[in-house]
Amino acid sequence: MTANDRATAGHFRLGLMLAVGSALAFGSSGPFAKALMEAGWSPTAAVVARLAGGALVMAISATIVKPDWFREATRHAKTVVAYGVIPIAGAQLCYYNAVAHLSVGVALLLEYTAPIIVVAWVWATTRRRPSTLTLAGVAIAVAGIMLVLNVFASAEINLVGVGWGLAAAVCAACYFVMSANVSSAADGEGIDPVTLAAAGLVAGTAAVALLGVAGVMPLTFTTNDTVVAGATTSWVVPVIALGVIATAVAYTLGIMGIARLRPRFASLVGLSEVMFAVIAAWVLLGEAITGTQAVGGAIVLVGLALARQGDRSEAVTEVRGPDGPIDERSPARANS
Repeated sequence: MTANDRATAGHFRLGLMLAVGSALAFGSSGPFAKALMEAGWSPTAAVVARLAGGALVMAISATIVKPDWFREATRHAKTVVAYGVIPIAGAQLCYYNAVAHLSVGVALLLEYTAPIIVVAWVWATTRRRPSTLTLAGVAIAVAGIMLVLNVFASAEINLVGVGWGLAAAVCAACYFVMSANVSSAADGEGIDPVTLAAAGLVAGTAAVALLGVAGVMPLTFTTNDTVVAGATTSWVVPVIALGVIATAVAYTLGIMGIARLRPRFASLVGLSEVMFAVIAAWVLLGEAITGTQAVGGAIVLVGLALARQGDRSEAVTEVRGPDGPIDERSPARANS
């Protein structure tokens, strides 16, 4: 293995670890949000608390590690607003509206059709058909998610809810595609991941709060105690957990990880969030994991492995070129 191969492998491993860490953090959001809603909070209020807490933590962190983040955000205002409104605020609001009309399993499954949208988007924009392994990985991973969610046990279909669920999927797909386009600020053109996470959360918080204040979405907060992991605790605990772990940490790791991975594979790694959510629900809410869900989790991992192998094959094809290997010193290689 050459030094370049080792560097590429290390780059991928780091991206994978960051993306999995992001999925783990995101997966904890459901139980904490559910604890708040069972205490009388409206879904919109839970979203506002989550985004506001994450925005505060990220703004403080960004100021420490990157003092000029606000100026950079203003230079990329369109990107920041689009990221905050669509992938951050849009995905969460659409998902909660889907839950209002569908069972949670069906709504979450619809949102997690995002990888299919990403594959279709890349296919349409590059005019290049994904490899058979990639397509097979998508199908197998989605099948595994269906088992993890036990969707067919109690499915309730409503066209309005389906529309909201698919809208959430589009927003989630935008998250993967937009995060993949983030480049290092060293080139003078991209926006730093820390800046995008902090400013995007501020924009997303403002968007959701505006909807609540305007009366478009119900906005109800309470100071009732919540129950987390079988223990009664203050509402402050899940709010802090949502803001720090499920938002600030999750989005930062996600943006950094996706920027190091292909968007198709990154979106498939994101499917592991469902498995982490099931585990978190078991630990924090006492919701048991069934044998079917365990089998589904294993199937998801198989799908991810196949999709990764498909992406690896495509990368090899790109490096070799249509007429054989591309010389590392050639202009074509240098400009790729």
